Amino acid sequence: MVILMKNNTARFTRGNDNIFADIGVDHADEFLLKADIAVIIGRLIKDRGLTQKEAAARLGLAQPDISRILRGELGGYSLERLLGALRALGSDIEIRVKPARGARAGRIRMQA
Repeated sequence: MVILMKNNTARFTRGNDNIFADIGVDHADEFLLKADIAVIIGRLIKDRGLTQKEAAARLGLAQPDISRILRGELGGYSLERLLGALRALGSDIEIRVKPARGARAGRIRMQA
């Protein structure tokens, strides 16, 4: 995070691994997970040389939905729906649950 000071100097504060948590968004882990999935969906569409219209047909979505997902407008899309899109693009998904370190609440991370 960058904060501009009165004398036009900048002060930098190192954030954590989740920008949504850094800016105080509720359910930040879920937001980051959805964003990570959207990036992978975009990469898979590009790697397969699909147009948005072709991707929409493959995923069972409308072309405007694909456009919104690729722009990161994910508010109207459940995690389940986004994971379904990954599967439709030929990806296997594995979910692993393990104990959190220490007394803190657990977190959600994605590794691709």
